[in-house]
Amino acid sequence: MLDERARTLLKTLVEHYIADGQPVGSRALSKFSGLDLSPATIRNVMADLEEAGFVASPHTSAGRIPTARGYRLFVDSLLTVQTLEASQLGRMEEALHGRPSSQIISSASQLLSSLTHFAGVVIAPRRQASRIRQIEFLSLSERRILLIIVTADGDVQNRIVSTDKAYTPAELVSAANYLTQNFAGLDFEQMRHHLSAEIRQLREDIKPLMTLALEAGDAAMSESATPYVISGERNLLDVEELSSNMKRLRELFDLFEQRSSLMRLLDVSNRAEGVQIFIGGESGIAPLDECSVVTAPYAVDGQVVGSVGVIGPTRMAYERVIPIVDITARLLSSALSTKSDH
Repeated sequence: MLDERARTLLKTLVEHYIADGQPVGSRALSKFSGLDLSPATIRNVMADLEEAGFVASPHTSAGRIPTARGYRLFVDSLLTVQTLEASQLGRMEEALHGRPSSQIISSASQLLSSLTHFAGVVIAPRRQASRIRQIEFLSLSERRILLIIVTADGDVQNRIVSTDKAYTPAELVSAANYLTQNFAGLDFEQMRHHLSAEIRQLREDIKPLMTLALEAGDAAMSESATPYVISGERNLLDVEELSSNMKRLRELFDLFEQRSSLMRLLDVSNRAEGVQIFIGGESGIAPLDECSVVTAPYAVDGQVVGSVGVIGPTRMAYERVIPIVDITARLLSSALSTKSDH
C-alpha cells in the first residue's frame, strides 16, 4: 500500500490533471501538495507510482498523468466529494417534480447531461410483460419474414426474422392464425411455456417458424419493456481526449445506438448499493475504454426499478459528478414514488 506522502502526491496530481488536462510536473506537485519535499524526493515518489501503475509519462512531457488504476485509487480512497449548493439542489428538484411520469425519465437524463456537460442516461422502469392481442407474418423475400406483434394495449412491434426455408403465404397465415387463436391474452413467457408442450403436435415444417417467432417476439417485447433515454451525447464531441480519436468516437456512438451492452452495464448498477463507478476498461465494453461511467440505482416505493448514469471521459471531476448522479437517483425515486401514490 502507498504511504501517506505518496497518497498526497497522487491526490494532488489527479486533482491538478482533472482541472487543466496537462501532465503534472514535480514543480507543480511541490507547490500544490502542501508537502515540504525536495524536487528529487518528489521525482523518486513519482517514479515509484509510475512503476506501480498509478501514473504514466506521456512521451512529449516531463510531467505525468493518472492511469485508470490511479483514478481508481483516487475515487476509492482519496476523493473528497463536494456537497451540492442549495440553489443547485433546488433547480434539480424543480426539474423532476410536478411533471407527468412520461416526462420525468427524459427530464432526469437531460438534467444529468446539463449539469455534468457529458452524456446522461436513464434506464426507465421495466414495464409489465405485454399481453399479445394478435400476431401476423408478412413475407419480405424468400427467407425473410416480418413478424408483426400487436399487444393488448395497442402497441405494435415489428421484427425481421430470417428462416432456413421458404414459407408460402398460406403457411404464414395459418401459423399466425394458430398463434393468435391459441395464445391471445398471454405474454411471450406464457406462450413459450404452452407452446413447448404443444410443439410436438405441430406440423414439422411450421415448428422452426414458431420457435423463431417466439424468440424474436420475446426480444422485441423485452427491448420495448426497458427503454432507456440518453441525452447530451454530443457533449462528448467537445471532450478533447475523446474527440481526438474519431474511430473510438464512432464506436462510442454505435454503442449508444445499439444499447444492449450499455443496458447490461446499467443492469449491474441496478443490483448494487449506491453509486458505482466504472473507470476505463472496468466496464468490459471496448468503446468505453477511455471513458468512465458513474451510475446509481433508483427505486419506486422501495423497489429498485432502474438506474441513472453519466458517461464521460476518465478525466472528469468525480467529486462533482458523483453527488450529481447520487442526488438525481434519489430525486427520481421520490418523484416517481409520489406519482405512484395517485
